[in-house]
Amino acid sequence: MTSVEAAFHEHRGPLMATLVAELRSFDLAEEALQDAFAAATDQWPGEGVPRRPAAWLLSVARRRAVDRRRREQTLTRYLPLLITEEHTPAEFPARAADDSLGLLFACCHPSLGREARVALALRFVAGLTVPEIARLFLVPEATMAARITRAKQKIRAAGIPLRLPTPVDLPERVPGVRAVLYLLFTEGYRSFRDEVAGEAVRLTRLLHELRPTDAETASVLALMLLQHSRRRARLRDGRLVLLADQDRTQWNALDIAEALTLLEVRTPDEPYRLQAMIAARHAIAGRAEDTDWAAIARLYAQLEALTGSPVVRLNRAVAVLEADGPAAARDVIAGLEEQLPRNHHLWAARGEIALRLGDREAAAREFSRAAELAPTDTERDFLIKRAG
Repeated sequence: MTSVEAAFHEHRGPLMATLVAELRSFDLAEEALQDAFAAATDQWPGEGVPRRPAAWLLSVARRRAVDRRRREQTLTRYLPLLITEEHTPAEFPARAADDSLGLLFACCHPSLGREARVALALRFVAGLTVPEIARLFLVPEATMAARITRAKQKIRAAGIPLRLPTPVDLPERVPGVRAVLYLLFTEGYRSFRDEVAGEAVRLTRLLHELRPTDAETASVLALMLLQHSRRRARLRDGRLVLLADQDRTQWNALDIAEALTLLEVRTPDEPYRLQAMIAARHAIAGRAEDTDWAAIARLYAQLEALTGSPVVRLNRAVAVLEADGPAAARDVIAGLEEQLPRNHHLWAARGEIALRLGDREAAAREFSRAAELAPTDTERDFLIKRAG
C-alpha cells in the first residue's frame, strides 16, 4: 500500500466531515478532497510524505475549493462560509472529531429514510466511494448515486444544519445515530471491510465521549469492540475461518479489555447489552472448547424474549446445538425457513444440524442452498467447500 493509499484509508472520513462542515456543500467537499488526493499522488513520491498528512490534505483541499468557486465567479459570496475558524494543523484531530459527529447527526436526521441515512453516513462520514457503497448494498452504482443525490437535495431543501443538535434536541436524536452506526459496523463486518467497521467503532467512541452516561451507546461500543477484536483471525489465505477455528492469539486484547470495562457498569439488560454479553462469553474463553455455550443459549433466550426476532432465535439454535446437541437445536430452528427464507445463515445452520445427526445428503443440500444465498464470495466459497 502506498503512502497516499494509506492516508486515503486513514483520513478520508474525518477530512470529508471537516470539509462538508466548512464548505456547507457535499458536492464541493467531494471534489476538493479528490483534488487533494490527486495532488498527493503527484507530489508525495518525489517530495516525501508531509509530517502531518491529514493537515496537508486539508490545506490543499481548501485551496482547491477556493479555486473551484473562483472559476464559478462566486468566491466573494462563498468565502465567508469557506473557513469557519482559524486553526493550526496540530488542532486538526480534535476539530475533525467534532465535524464528524456533527455531520453524522445531519446524515441521520429524522426526515431521512433509514437507507438514505446509512448511505450518507458511509459516503460523507466514513468517506467510502459510491461504487464501494453500491457493492455493500448489492445495488447498481447508478441506483446508489441517485439515492445519495436525493438525500443531499433533501438536506439542502430542508435546511438541515451540518452540526451537532442543540443540547435540548440531542437526547432524542442519539438513538437514531446509534442505530446507523451499528448498521455501518455490521455492513463492514459482514463484508470483511475492516476499515468500514473500524470507522464505525471510531465514531461510536466519539458518541460515547459526547454522552458518557448513555448506557445503550456504551453497550453498542462494547459489542462492536468485541466483534472487531477478531478481525485479524476471521480470514486465512483469503478463506473464512469459523469462530471455533480462529487463532485466538490474533484477537485484539486491548479491544476486548476496553469492551469488558464498559460492560462492568451495571445497566438494565437491553438488546445491545445482551448481545455484547454474548460476545464477551466468546472473548473470555481461552479455547473454543472452553466456551460456556449454556450461558450463551440463556442470554439468547433473554434476547429473543425482548425482541421476538427470528434472527435471534436462529442464533439461539446455534448455541443450543453446541450446548445440548443437534436434536434440541432442530426443535429450536423448526419453522424459521418461513420467516427467513433467504437468510444464508439459516440454511448453513440447518446443514450443520443435519451433519451432526448423520444425514450427510441433507447436509450437502442445506449447505448448497446457503451458498446460493451467501452475499459475499468469501462466505460462498466456504459454504461450497462445506457442501462438498
